Amino acid sequence: MSTANQPALKRSLGLPQLVLFGVTYMTIVTVFTTYGYVSAETDNRLPLAYVITTITMAFTALSYGTMARKFPVAGSAYTYSQQAFGGGIGFLTGWATLLDYLFLPLINFMLLGAYLESVTGVPFWIFTLAAIALVFLLNIFGVTLVSRVNVLIIALGVLLALVFVVLSFNTWLRSSGGPGLFEPFTVGDSGWTGIFAGSAVLALSFLGFDAVSTLAEETKDARRNIPRAILITTLVGGLLFTLVSWAGSLAIQPDWAAMSTSELDTASTLLMQTTGGELLMNFFVAVYVAGCIGSGMTGQVGVSRILFAMGRDGLLPKPLARVWKKRGTPVVATTTVTVLTLCGIFLPIAEVINVISFGALTAFTIVNLAVLRTFAFRRDHAVTDFRSALRYLVFPIIGTLATAWLWTSLSLNTLVVGLIWLAAGVVILAIVTRGFTRRAPKMDFSEADPSDNAAAAAGPSTGYIDQVGEDYPFRDAR
Repeated sequence: MSTANQPALKRSLGLPQLVLFGVTYMTIVTVFTTYGYVSAETDNRLPLAYVITTITMAFTALSYGTMARKFPVAGSAYTYSQQAFGGGIGFLTGWATLLDYLFLPLINFMLLGAYLESVTGVPFWIFTLAAIALVFLLNIFGVTLVSRVNVLIIALGVLLALVFVVLSFNTWLRSSGGPGLFEPFTVGDSGWTGIFAGSAVLALSFLGFDAVSTLAEETKDARRNIPRAILITTLVGGLLFTLVSWAGSLAIQPDWAAMSTSELDTASTLLMQTTGGELLMNFFVAVYVAGCIGSGMTGQVGVSRILFAMGRDGLLPKPLARVWKKRGTPVVATTTVTVLTLCGIFLPIAEVINVISFGALTAFTIVNLAVLRTFAFRRDHAVTDFRSALRYLVFPIIGTLATAWLWTSLSLNTLVVGLIWLAAGVVILAIVTRGFTRRAPKMDFSEADPSDNAAAAAGPSTGYIDQVGEDYPFRDAR
């Protein structure tokens, strides 16, 4: 499939906007979304779980950056696995990724409604529907508008985090018999099994760097800015998550295992009341609502771009690739995501969280493998010196092993649901390929002259010259 005459998105984003987009997607208040669940799983060792997840995600972020530099187009893990392993594996990876991209906006809207219902008494679905409609309109009018709204949301989130951290450490200093300063970074009664299980769930907190890669076709100098934004987003997010969870782990140490599901859902309100009283709790609810809108907004941007790419390649209905010419946005894909979100607003929150992690870890593992396949395990491989060996061989292997280990740490129920979703993807692929008698469609990056630097900077219709100056036309990638 040629990219020369395919629908294209408007390039308007630079590095600052990309980082804002990624950090907003990850949003500091994400810590409070899974706080009760993971604290119970890890015996109040949430900071240690975040450290492990951050290290794992850093290696994976490097792999995403490497693939984004080679293929600066919309589609993220779907595009990267497609180019490394062929259209069939690419489709199944994109299909798995849809799990986390579809459900992450959903969980934000559900939590937004739940918190506002607790404050106002108005049924949660009213607030949820209003938030879905608002986010749909913002995304239809373009990612530039989204990035501007993100600035305000990040500012509120950072302010809340700073106030919470200060008050939490103050609470710890004034208490007697509290945990040691670094106790949250040690292994508790749950052992390493609980730590890894908690780390697996926390993978959903890092979807921001994956979402950045979906904006490649809307980014200026994508081959330079996308990889940098991915790594910066991952490290900044991991640092903030660890700091906030550390402060909370010192401030309160309830019996997490004895809490009911509803109490774990609202564990963050207990945190706020303990550290700052009703005032901080009300401020938290306001900021959390804003953060849910921001994360849901950027989440919808990411999944609509994946649907756009899969529709453009013919693996999903072609209308998904239609672009509103005036705004340069994938209007049909965005509308489809909104409809699917509406269909799932009454699902249990705990199940949604786990399913998101399944999709995320599946995509992360495949992208690490895609780097190995693309750069290391080819006749014309790019491993020529120590630096390239680290980038294309050592780091992706570490990333693959780490994400695969976290993937196996998910609950059995989550794995069953995820595998059923993948089985449905296999059925769709069988239909598209007429019983696997035809190859799945795949984007061709080999048309343009790879020596044309201006074309290479412009986007997906180019060939590729990698970091060591070798030409890799990708027509024979299967």
